Amino acid sequence: MKRTIVGFHLDEEGDWVAELDCGHGQHVRHRPPFVNRPWVVTGAGRAAMLGTTLDCVRCDRMEWPEGLVAYRRTPEFDETTIPGGLRSEHATKRGVWARIRVVSGALHYRVGAPIHRSFRVVPSSDAVIVPEVPHLVEPDGPVRFFVEFSRKEVPTQRVDPRRSGDRDGVRIRGSCDGP
Repeated sequence: MKRTIVGFHLDEEGDWVAELDCGHGQHVRHRPPFVNRPWVVTGAGRAAMLGTTLDCVRCDRMEWPEGLVAYRRTPEFDETTIPGGLRSEHATKRGVWARIRVVSGALHYRVGAPIHRSFRVVPSSDAVIVPEVPHLVEPDGPVRFFVEFSRKEVPTQRVDPRRSGDRDGVRIRGSCDGP
């Protein structure tokens, strides 16, 4: 699915990584003739790409990004107390990931476009909720569960990729791995 580029950083090997609004990173190398991305080699080129989109295959695979921090948890629900909003199609906001954690019983978890998958969630398996992807839950008999929401930590310092003198757009490390 398409995700917006919100920043860039260099990895340990000196390759550029686009930071996507979903929390994943994607390498954006310029290695002609196989990969042709001349914009990645300059700060101005990278700055021009901020706000554009890349296809995030990790979101398509529902992969949990590294570096997420839990910030909120719902109360525990059972089959009689599940809010109507969870039973109908809804989505989390940009950058907000969640896990459905079943304490007992089972829950049907249906994920809409563009993923189109269904899961039966039991205590031994959590379900991943991808940002901005419609989904809903339905009880499969008696169930107790909660939802835990996570996101990237807010960066403490971000380097402007357009400025000169900033190692050509290299991000300052620390807690700067998020959007």
